[in-house]
Amino acid sequence: MSNQKRTTLALAAALASSIVVAGAPAAHAEVVDVNYQCVTPIGPKGAVSPIDIKGVRSGDGYKLTMSFQKGVSSSPVELGKGAMNPSAVIELGGAEQGKVQVTGPANSEAIPANTPIKISDLSGTYTPKKSGKVTFTAGVLTIKALGTTTTCTPKNSPGPSLELDVQGAGGSSGGGSADGGSTGGASTGGSTGGASGGGELPRTGPLDSAAALGTLGGTVLLTGAAGVLWLTRRGQRSAG
Repeated sequence: MSNQKRTTLALAAALASSIVVAGAPAAHAEVVDVNYQCVTPIGPKGAVSPIDIKGVRSGDGYKLTMSFQKGVSSSPVELGKGAMNPSAVIELGGAEQGKVQVTGPANSEAIPANTPIKISDLSGTYTPKKSGKVTFTAGVLTIKALGTTTTCTPKNSPGPSLELDVQGAGGSSGGGSADGGSTGGASTGGSTGGASGGGELPRTGPLDSAAALGTLGGTVLLTGAAGVLWLTRRGQRSAG
């Protein structure tokens, strides 16, 4: 095999390895179907809604966003603009046990009677206390409207919608609990329940992940380049 062919094959292998490494995910997330059974002022109602939970690093913690792809309840009367206020709980598992409260804005448009109530995105802040892999699972949803309260509870034991590898203050690992996060929705303020300070958290934003993975990819590429140099020199010695 000629030196040129050896060089081409080595470079192709190095580039392929860097692409595989760059494709590694920084966190695991998936949309999970949640069977909500609701206790309403007019009786029980229920529906299955796919739930998506995202986590973006924010200061010493993470901003969590919980999204509902389908409505889970309805009202026998029209709900005027701003009449409905949603909130929910995200259950923590893995390295930390506890709950994070998330809230969202009131409905921006009127909701007709007997139609599914579309829940806006709910958000809150999670601040790790312990280090390790933490899971985030949809919990109880609460809808307040026209002086009434509807409580919707997951009945199908849904799996986590998100898993993050986090580092808490002090970098200690193992169990522990979280007393809750801040209610970060647009309609209500709140106080942060998790511990803050100390210990740098891992970066999970797309730019940070790209930089870290690019470094790994570059290492693989450099290794491939070294192989190319060795093959080239070997070919030159053989020719000589």
